[in-house]
Amino acid sequence: MRPAFLFDLDGVIFDTEGQYSVFWDEIGKEHFSDSGFAGKIKGQTLVQIFDLYFKDNLPLQEEIRDRLYRLEREMDYRYVPGVEDFLSELKSAGYPAAVVTSSNRDKMENVYRAHPDFSGRFARIFTGEDFTRSKPAPDCYLLGMKTFGTAPEDTFIFEDSFSGLQAARTSGGNVIALATTNLREAVAPYASLVIDDFRGLTAGMLLKK
Repeated sequence: MRPAFLFDLDGVIFDTEGQYSVFWDEIGKEHFSDSGFAGKIKGQTLVQIFDLYFKDNLPLQEEIRDRLYRLEREMDYRYVPGVEDFLSELKSAGYPAAVVTSSNRDKMENVYRAHPDFSGRFARIFTGEDFTRSKPAPDCYLLGMKTFGTAPEDTFIFEDSFSGLQAARTSGGNVIALATTNLREAVAPYASLVIDDFRGLTAGMLLKK
């Protein structure tokens, strides 16, 4: 069976997690005196965050949404080193690849403006609107496997957050952890391989394991 490759977005393809952490930690400090709020909501959709922490406060939801959209319009969508070459290798070899993110389609429009060639790098782009349960539930990665017709053992999943890593591991796929958001020793128990970035990584290296 031909292998498939599934990628989280922030902290895996783009080095954006630090920008989100600053934003959500500020929200947490403002409303809960919680300077570690970003770690609690990582991997959740905006709808889920609102339901869990800001339920029935529609004016505050609107304020946070506006602030978040402003951040995402101005965000620096810088690629994680080496990922462009890795994606090019996958495409040249004919291996299907997909983005699997909890971000919404509005956020992706900002990505496409920053990188007009982005969508052409992938066979599919799945966003938070495409699945009911977000990470750490495995639904998003199971959807990717179903779409490409690949078995878990033939699927390689790249993740950085604990919720995303849990989702990937529960799906049964081969998990590669990016040490971009958390320490290597913290993410190692979730993955068969831990990398700092994609420099030097090839599909052949993964398929031989």
